[in-house]
Amino acid sequence: MSDPETRPPRSNQLLSKTASRLVVVDVQQKLLDHIPVAGSLVENCRRLVRGAQLLGVPVAATEQYPAGLGPTTQVLAELLDEIPEKLRFSCAECLDWSPTGEGQDQRDQVVICGIEAHVCVLQTALDLVAQGFRVFVVADAVASRHKLDWKTALGRLADSGVVVLTTESVLFEWCEVAGTDEFRQISRLVTGKDKA
Repeated sequence: MSDPETRPPRSNQLLSKTASRLVVVDVQQKLLDHIPVAGSLVENCRRLVRGAQLLGVPVAATEQYPAGLGPTTQVLAELLDEIPEKLRFSCAECLDWSPTGEGQDQRDQVVICGIEAHVCVLQTALDLVAQGFRVFVVADAVASRHKLDWKTALGRLADSGVVVLTTESVLFEWCEVAGTDEFRQISRLVTGKDKA
């Protein structure tokens, strides 16, 4: 293992567990019923939430008009604290964060998962960029009812300065090094052995 004193600086393009937050956008059962990849979407969101919890990354979630669209799917709701409801598609105003907060709140990276990619996820991501956050959208943990909407949203997000990456990229960037207890727990999440 290299000496931290002589190690070159880590790229600021990589996620850090000490600079990140995770947002789970509107993963509600009535919406999921219309998402072709609902099973893998929910599983990847679950992995992100569990990874964030293991590594000390704060997690927030939202629900879009739950009176009509129902609650967050139970698999995720069991892992989450209070979930505010909203009517505005963007959930940026529900989060009440600042990218230049002090102390522990100084987290300027926001990782987003959830649905739908071309509506609530996209509007949330672009609003957070406008507020000064560095935003990361997880391609295999966001979805839309139609693949064209999902694909177009990811392209538009990337063109707007949002980083598009995958669930495994997020988890291993947060983890940063192998050979630790955290790495073993993250590896179990990635392989699905955490449910065994």
